[in-house]
Amino acid sequence: MSMISIKLPDGSVKELEEGKNGLDLAASIGPRLAKAAVAVEVNGEAQGLLTPLNDGDTVSILTFDSDAGKDVFRHGASHIMAAAILKVRPDAHLAIGPAIEDGFYYDVDADPPLSETDFPAIEKAMAAIVNANETFERADWPKADALAHYKEVDNAYKTELIEALEDGVISVYTNGDFVDLCRGPHLPSTKYIKAFKLLSLAGAYWRGDEKRPMLQRIYATAFPSKKLLDEHLRLLEEAEKRDHRKVGKQLDLFSFHQEGPGFPFFHPKGMIILNELMEFWREEHRKREYGEIRTPIILDRKLWEQSGHWDNYKENMYFTQIDDRDFAVKPMNCPGGMLVYKTALRSYRELPLRLAEVGTVHRHEKSGVLHGLFRARVFTQDDAHIFMTPDQIQDEVIGIIDFVDKVYSSFGFEYNVELSTRPDKSIGSGEMWDKATEGLRAALETKGVEFKINEGDGAFYGPKIDFHVRDCLKRSWQCATIQLDFAMPEKFDLEYVGSDGAMHRPVVIHRVIYGSIERFLGVLIEHFAGAFPTWLAPTQCMIIPISDAQADYAEEVRQRLFDLGLRAEVDLNKDTMKYKIRTAQTRQVPYMLVVGERERENGAVSVRHRRKGDMGAIPLERFIEHIQKEIRDKALEPVTE
Repeated sequence: MSMISIKLPDGSVKELEEGKNGLDLAASIGPRLAKAAVAVEVNGEAQGLLTPLNDGDTVSILTFDSDAGKDVFRHGASHIMAAAILKVRPDAHLAIGPAIEDGFYYDVDADPPLSETDFPAIEKAMAAIVNANETFERADWPKADALAHYKEVDNAYKTELIEALEDGVISVYTNGDFVDLCRGPHLPSTKYIKAFKLLSLAGAYWRGDEKRPMLQRIYATAFPSKKLLDEHLRLLEEAEKRDHRKVGKQLDLFSFHQEGPGFPFFHPKGMIILNELMEFWREEHRKREYGEIRTPIILDRKLWEQSGHWDNYKENMYFTQIDDRDFAVKPMNCPGGMLVYKTALRSYRELPLRLAEVGTVHRHEKSGVLHGLFRARVFTQDDAHIFMTPDQIQDEVIGIIDFVDKVYSSFGFEYNVELSTRPDKSIGSGEMWDKATEGLRAALETKGVEFKINEGDGAFYGPKIDFHVRDCLKRSWQCATIQLDFAMPEKFDLEYVGSDGAMHRPVVIHRVIYGSIERFLGVLIEHFAGAFPTWLAPTQCMIIPISDAQADYAEEVRQRLFDLGLRAEVDLNKDTMKYKIRTAQTRQVPYMLVVGERERENGAVSVRHRRKGDMGAIPLERFIEHIQKEIRDKALEPVTE
């Protein structure tokens, strides 16, 4: 029997018999890996476990622990769900069913519509398919045969998808009697899907076009064990409790109104948090020698044509006319920053020039995707545009990476990093893109930051580094970004006088730390479940007199705290002390200061913390020292002796 050599990710080589597949390779490494394997990556391309390997292939074994492995696993689950839907509702028409983060969905056209009361029957049919251990088998059909099949079963959605393909051969996968249009790869069989759950129903326009039919989107998830599924469902339940829209209403932070769909209204307590975030932001920028600017919200159409937004982003913009001229409401702050740079002749001695802007932007989002502060039509970006010489790129990017780390660690966030490359819709030459991408890569590697490549997800004007924070529920949120841009300086003819006396083109970094400040607030609300660190809490202390006799002392305490810049209130309601404490805890007030006759006589307060409970009676001045240190240090936990 001939042998083949397979290269593994660590550089080692494994010898296998000719004709062996990915599952055989996994088994040769170890039985635990073979049991965990769901697919393989062959020469950088995901393939099925049973795909025969060739001599010289570089192969990685994909398990559920990897993103690519999860996609293969859950795409298999979506096929199982689609097959089960047709068993429960043979009259339904299937559209598309991809894997997504934390699960998968399938879009379905059914009359009468499906409801969540159908979920148990669908799950029962899915269990039967899993237990039958049906194999996922790939077949390549001529395009004409694929069209004939889907026309025969009266599925206009699959027919439209096939007609749009230029391929002469169409790949399909079957399991049991179910056939679905699919590129693959897939699991070897249905038995791999050990645990699954249908989650919810939502509406979704066919191909995202509001002029096309409205379909039903069935969301679900799947895991290789019931233990993992149960933990995921627990986190989903906790996430629902922490929903920033619900908590924001409970804590009186913000609201939304029909008069402005997608436009948040911030209340006084919400503004306290936003202002604290921005005070922190401004102080950290001052330390790093940024200058702050402000540019207009509405600017001439010609500017947006010059910047490239008109051709690449017009569908997301709002427009108006002034004095018979066309204007656009800015969706991004970049062009304004370019104009500020051009107001003077710049020298290389001024560079890097760091200009920061807290700029309000408007973007036209479809009503179906609006989601509280996470997806709004107006938001504030904490932008900065850094103008530099090419040889300053690496140091500036490293400086921003350190800046992001400082800010995120202040909130207790961990994060991971992605390098996003050129998208299909972009401006600038290939050489320009290669140079920019390598500049970002070199900075990450020099800093020793682990990152993954996100192909084709860069901005239209340049590649970017994205920072994804992980909250306490293990969810990922894309917030900070660093975008390196050679194209915009070219479009705006930006120049500086070099050390040689000649004119040169600067490089620009577009950069945010919070991203959208409103969205970042939403992330913080859900991460802390509304129990903000003391420095951010809208009310930091609630003073609770035991009886009316201590009301004057309670007000003295409040006034002392207020004079020191602390946010304190007195609860003079006629409720019981126990009820007042519970109310303050519900409002997520960090400290409750109970004052009775003994506290008044001793100039003290009896301190209760919303999480740690009774912390004992201490002199008021000592409590002030503690809380001031906690706020000054931006501590995540109370400061104790």
